[in-house]
Amino acid sequence: MTRPDPRKTAALSAALSGAVDLGALKARADAARQRPAAPTSAPGAASSGGPSPWVLDVTEATFQSVVERSTEVPVVVELTATWSPEAQQLSPILETAARNGGGAWILARVDLDASPRIGQAFGVQSVPTVVAVAAGQPIDAFAGPLPQAEFDQWIVRLLDALRDKLPGIAAAQAGGAQGAPVEEPEDPRFVAAEEAFEQGDFAAAEAAYEAILAVEPANEEAKAALVQVRFTARAEAVDQDAVTRADAAPDDLDAQLAAADLQIVNQDVEGAFKRLVDTVRRVFGDDRNKVREHLVGLFELFPADDPRVAAARRNLASALF
Repeated sequence: MTRPDPRKTAALSAALSGAVDLGALKARADAARQRPAAPTSAPGAASSGGPSPWVLDVTEATFQSVVERSTEVPVVVELTATWSPEAQQLSPILETAARNGGGAWILARVDLDASPRIGQAFGVQSVPTVVAVAAGQPIDAFAGPLPQAEFDQWIVRLLDALRDKLPGIAAAQAGGAQGAPVEEPEDPRFVAAEEAFEQGDFAAAEAAYEAILAVEPANEEAKAALVQVRFTARAEAVDQDAVTRADAAPDDLDAQLAAADLQIVNQDVEGAFKRLVDTVRRVFGDDRNKVREHLVGLFELFPADDPRVAAARRNLASALF
């Protein structure tokens, strides 16, 4: 199985890189609230069969790893809550469809009471809300209950639109009669590192990626993941008032670095880059080098062709020379 570039999914673990189209999502939510509820399966009805590899309960800790699967097949994120009768109507419909889909798409169910930050990332305004994610990006959504026939039409249109872009769709549909999809085994070294990261054991994750690089110095995936782990460990320690403190003390270099990290976490990427470029313009010698290195480290969190990185690199060069 081809593993996704972790730099392209890192921001999803915080807030989907700010990529959710709130306007389209709100329009669908408004339309759903105005549509009379159609007859559906009984609330809480269970689907036949045991646990399915294509129906996953997702938490904030596991969300990134699930979304990474959207590089192979679409991931349909069900944002739900146990207190919502509409959500209880919709949930068995989605589960049945996912089981019948044979792995052409994945259902990722999120309990918003347990994982509210995922709902905040998607800008959820009503429950249930369903968002389709492909290649790490939300591409379609609806809100409110749907009858089985309408959802089946929605998922067919989605799969038809993505079949040429996501290789797992055709593979799953071609082998659907053979049961669960067969994947190449994942590298256990990466599995151990990712599990440590998801559990918040950043030291263990860092050590695992360093061990991979000690054997394979050119392993780009391990390099990118190591950058993410180190940034996340650092960002976890940043106070939520870091930006306010840095704005009040522009000559405090450590405050500027911490504020930039917090801005990255909060998806203010351009603001973080600008803060450090402006700081580079004000300082000299070792202080300038310290800020420059920190900024370059932030660049490594993103794909090299990210236009925000390209613009910031130009601004940094201008500040330095």
